[in-house]
Amino acid sequence: MASDREMTELMTENNWGGLGMALFGVMLTVAFAFLSGAVSADTVKKVPGSHLEVQLSYAPVVQKTAPAVVNVYSKRTVKEARSPFSNDPFFKRFFGDRFSFGMPRERVQQSLGSGVIVGSNGIIVTNNHVIAEGDEFTVALADRREFQAEVVLADEQTDLAVLRIDPKGETLPALTFKDSDTVEVGDLVLAVGNPFGVGQTVTSGIVSALARTQVGVSDYQFFIQTDAAINPGNSGGALVTLDGKLIGINTAIFSRSGGSVGIGFAIPANMVRAVVDSAVDGGQVERPWLGASLQVVTSELAETLGLDRPGGALVQNIYPGSPADQGGLNTGDVIRAVDGREVVDPQSVQYRMATRGLGGSIAIEFSRDGSIKKTKVALLSAPENPPRDLRELKGEHPFNGSTVGNLSPAFAEELRIDAFSQGVVVVRILRGSSAHRVGLRPRDVILEISGEKVKSVSQLEAMVGENRRVWELKIKRGNEVITASVRG
Repeated sequence: MASDREMTELMTENNWGGLGMALFGVMLTVAFAFLSGAVSADTVKKVPGSHLEVQLSYAPVVQKTAPAVVNVYSKRTVKEARSPFSNDPFFKRFFGDRFSFGMPRERVQQSLGSGVIVGSNGIIVTNNHVIAEGDEFTVALADRREFQAEVVLADEQTDLAVLRIDPKGETLPALTFKDSDTVEVGDLVLAVGNPFGVGQTVTSGIVSALARTQVGVSDYQFFIQTDAAINPGNSGGALVTLDGKLIGINTAIFSRSGGSVGIGFAIPANMVRAVVDSAVDGGQVERPWLGASLQVVTSELAETLGLDRPGGALVQNIYPGSPADQGGLNTGDVIRAVDGREVVDPQSVQYRMATRGLGGSIAIEFSRDGSIKKTKVALLSAPENPPRDLRELKGEHPFNGSTVGNLSPAFAEELRIDAFSQGVVVVRILRGSSAHRVGLRPRDVILEISGEKVKSVSQLEAMVGENRRVWELKIKRGNEVITASVRG
């Protein structure tokens, strides 16, 4: 038998051995847990393990939305002048019948774009530039049926147009508007349209940016940017979210080559809905008028004004009695937010007001003398005061053949000129008339004649009735003032 000392040593060895095994087991467990965590933290690439995983796709969204996207064909008949060399054998040999005498030939120009059915009774929205200058319009549905369409509203300021077709009682597939203020950068979207006229095509991407301005395709430069491929012919097509709702109307691409380079722009659905509602209600868009001229706040300007960062819209001027004036805004205030949403430039302010429509008021947050203030501004349309009083001027004077009108905030907005302009504006010019030969253009503002300010149409009509040897004219064209001397 072993001695007590030997038994003690044996037990000690066994205890340490068991403890060592236990510690080793614990270490293995910790190491396994660590390795398992490391593996689960990274995505494991694997072959799809079920038939359902293999079938994951955008197909259900496309099946839901594609039937509501249509093709829009615009047709225009133009006359071509005939060449005096049409009977020359040399020219005929090289140019064929393109040169011929006689009456001008008629040629049909066609353009193709896309559109979206937003009313099951046949209401379709597209881009204004798709149907601009067209005489006849045809809409082709996804099932290849074709309908003649009429223009309900064409709004150049937003580059949107609303068409109507007669489905003869049939309920057409239509897309539902989604609140475009809920979209976020990174959201998945699909662009549906007819690029290059090859037929309906779907591309996928994400929302790359929001509130993109300075794109220059409409007065309300406020767009959703996406990297979903948009090409010529996609204009007027749908940008949809994965729940199958309309988030925007594809309208432009940024590309020197004319093809998609991953930068496309869509008009937000909230703006589209406002235009469609106006078309359905009465066929005319009436937008709220702030009554203030605004300027973007640059880094240099922000430093001068003592602001912590650039951005916002600086109030440069206020029209007396306007909503901005009644709301307490002053020259030098910087608008920072509208209805609780940050604005980065004047276009953002215009967009927020336009999507609200007329009636009620809108909350404006602005900075003044280093402090943040709030006010409410009424959503009212621009007044037409004085009345435009359109008149065609005739007689022996430089304005013969021109139609002129009194400027007002409403008329100025309609003509897309400075709403603070006052006086008389040229609306139309007859080709070949004295006004045409002098070089007058529509939207020219007549400021002075021979040093006398022109304040109204009636005053101008009286002035042109006078015999003058020389007409000294001062005209405002855009931001430029032009002076000219015309012999009587």
